[in-house]
Amino acid sequence: MFVDLHTHIDQYKPDELPGMFQRARAVAVGPIIAAGVTVESTRRCLELAAKYDNVFAGVGVHPSDLTEDLDNVALDQLRNMASDERVVVMSEVGLDHQDHSPDRAVQERAFRAQLDIAHEASLPVVFHMRFATDDMIRVLTEERISELGGAAHYFQGSHEEASAVIDLGCYISLAKPLLRLPELQEVAQNLPLEWIVLETDCYPQPFKGKREKWTEPRDVPIVAAKLAELKGIGVAEVMEATTANVLTMLGPRADRVSAAL
Repeated sequence: MFVDLHTHIDQYKPDELPGMFQRARAVAVGPIIAAGVTVESTRRCLELAAKYDNVFAGVGVHPSDLTEDLDNVALDQLRNMASDERVVVMSEVGLDHQDHSPDRAVQERAFRAQLDIAHEASLPVVFHMRFATDDMIRVLTEERISELGGAAHYFQGSHEEASAVIDLGCYISLAKPLLRLPELQEVAQNLPLEWIVLETDCYPQPFKGKREKWTEPRDVPIVAAKLAELKGIGVAEVMEATTANVLTMLGPRADRVSAAL
């Protein structure tokens, strides 16, 4: 089965989730990782992971959700949640350097503080790096990401950027942009399959109009099919490789996720 490495399923209405999970399993998507973006959303992710056997949690505060430095109360809450047995990654954390993004120094301090928690809990890190590749590689190197592992979430960068991430021992996480971006298709075609994982980054999308058009975990196989086409291999080979890659990244926590396959 497939693993959806990165979702925001905590943002959906609770009564939508059983149907969503049923649709996912019908197309061979099993384990789903729910990423936190604030302390409160991380708590919701943990609640979902406690309720559903196929859901696992990520702990983190998204760089775009920062208005000031993370205080000791918030960091202690994240630290406590990171020790929960249903937590498998530090996510969603990172850097976002769009013009309207929060102060970059605040972002970097928060990212480093959360990387410290990841080290304490021995958690791999699924990171956000929008328009911030150089600073991301610098911080990840200084904070010894190679000891933890992780993945560049919703990757849309160049081959050079992908290579820099892989050189740190982290995976490239591909999502639906692979279906529409020729430059990303060329990058993916040339990436080693053993360094690729898959995700949907799904969240409620009322702007799409019809509910059936919203991205869900069931869309992982669509991304896999495109990757298989680009590489001239079967979808089954992509599924086997990308799932194995997630389990390798998760290290000691892989057994928990394997049980949901």
